[in-house]
Amino acid sequence: MNSNNASTSPSPASSPRNRLSAIAGTLRAAASVSLAEPELRGLSQLVRSGDVCFDIGAAYGMYSFSLAHLVGPSGAVYSFEPQPKPRRILRTGVRASSLENVHVIDAAVGERSGELEMSIPVKFGFAPIHGHAHVNDGVHQSRPNSAFTRTRSWSTPIRSVDEFCAENSISRVDFMKIDVEGFEPTVISGAREIIEANRPTLLLEIEDRHLSRYSTTAAEFTTTLRELGYRMHVWNRREWVPVETVTSDRRNYLFTSESS
Repeated sequence: MNSNNASTSPSPASSPRNRLSAIAGTLRAAASVSLAEPELRGLSQLVRSGDVCFDIGAAYGMYSFSLAHLVGPSGAVYSFEPQPKPRRILRTGVRASSLENVHVIDAAVGERSGELEMSIPVKFGFAPIHGHAHVNDGVHQSRPNSAFTRTRSWSTPIRSVDEFCAENSISRVDFMKIDVEGFEPTVISGAREIIEANRPTLLLEIEDRHLSRYSTTAAEFTTTLRELGYRMHVWNRREWVPVETVTSDRRNYLFTSESS
């Protein structure tokens, strides 16, 4: 499967100038994101050549590009992004960088496949805040983004990890990064078969302020992951170290299988 196949006629993204521009933009963004996402530096300790990785909530692709480099031509990265603008920029960067091992998927990820509604807050009445987009299904708060006065909504396909793998003959997943603004437990619910069969390494955003939208807590979620046989770690800028609890000064947590 390759969702990045281009037509035979040249596209604007394929011109040398646009290729260089896209790559330069990606590098600039990576430099800034690595400050906000220090865990990017720890990926090389987790991902190997030939691995199959899922980037769920890929946004502009900072994790996708790093993972593509680590897995190499014999591996694969499946980047799921339901927001049109970030997905368009991600796909342009993938094509400009000739990354044939990255497959960009137009879908959210959840417990089962279908279609659902998402919302994105709008600042100043016109500027969408892509980092706060969220799935409306299961939201128990009337205004989960109360700091913003307006939101936009749209319908998007949703896939479960297990169904996507079955439909596309993906027999294993080695690593999953999941950053979906509190919808992470639902994604895990739709990946139980893969988790039980493959024991993939999981890098998850876990914050109570997002999880509370869906009537759960960080403590409840991490308990579920421990019951699945995972232990929790954080990146200390040199290595991954074990921790017992989620704290307010961090948002990304690594889970590795107890059996690995």
